[in-house]
Amino acid sequence: MSLRSKVAIVTGASRGLGEAIAHRFALEGAHVVLAARDAERLGQVERDVREAVGSPDQQVLAQKTDVASRIDVENLVRRALGITGRLDILVCSAGVYGPMGLIEDIDWEQWVAAVEVNLFGTVLCCRAVVPAMRAQGGGKIVLLSGGGATQPLPRLSSYAASKAAVVRFGETLAEEVKDAGIDVNAVAPGALNTQLLDQVLEAGPGRVGHDFYQRAMRQHQTGGTPLETPAELVVFLASSASDGLTGRLFSAVWDDWRSLPDRREQLAASDVYTLRRIVPRDRGWEGA
Repeated sequence: MSLRSKVAIVTGASRGLGEAIAHRFALEGAHVVLAARDAERLGQVERDVREAVGSPDQQVLAQKTDVASRIDVENLVRRALGITGRLDILVCSAGVYGPMGLIEDIDWEQWVAAVEVNLFGTVLCCRAVVPAMRAQGGGKIVLLSGGGATQPLPRLSSYAASKAAVVRFGETLAEEVKDAGIDVNAVAPGALNTQLLDQVLEAGPGRVGHDFYQRAMRQHQTGGTPLETPAELVVFLASSASDGLTGRLFSAVWDDWRSLPDRREQLAASDVYTLRRIVPRDRGWEGA
């Protein structure tokens, strides 16, 4: 049980990947505080996780939270600290696609609201936990990225822009807190069959574009990436096995992350698994 007695906050825990991570954390021995906006669904997840754990020594708590609300986030962190006085892990899994369509056609308020959840919500949660982690001498922060962070996503501009910003924020925060023993990393989970996929299929090709819709249809039919795949990577990044690995974006599907502990020094001296600008020499262009 690699997270025994650790205290973890998981946002977006009412469904999908957040729910899967919460289950894995509990099975690994952590005290888990579940956060999401849907109180009814969150309560059901709390009961399910408790039943799966079956240990009276572990606490599984549900806290209705809008991550875009500073007051909600502060209350969430306060409750987590009330378990043992520590806060060891933060997983920012709360996220939305936002409005789908051409930038000149979508509702501007919905566009802003998506950024508030995906980016501002992530920053607020990190900002709230860092003081406690500094005081105790370390901690783990894991940010959930997505396809929008590393490639354009036409007609999903608020999602793409906010997720790219989340990854760069994670790289920046990692540098700020490195001396405090806090590791900050982002995870690209893969193509998951969750509520977000259902929203794409419901929107249709007219709003999300023909190519993206066809990819979504194929993903729906083939089953997509199992939730256990990114959940396993998140457990690794939340555990002591990943100590010293920080400021990176790891793909749960494509990266050989299990070998990373043996390559800490090599990785620390490189820009591998980071967002960087590609220049002509990177592609072998002569004279450019």
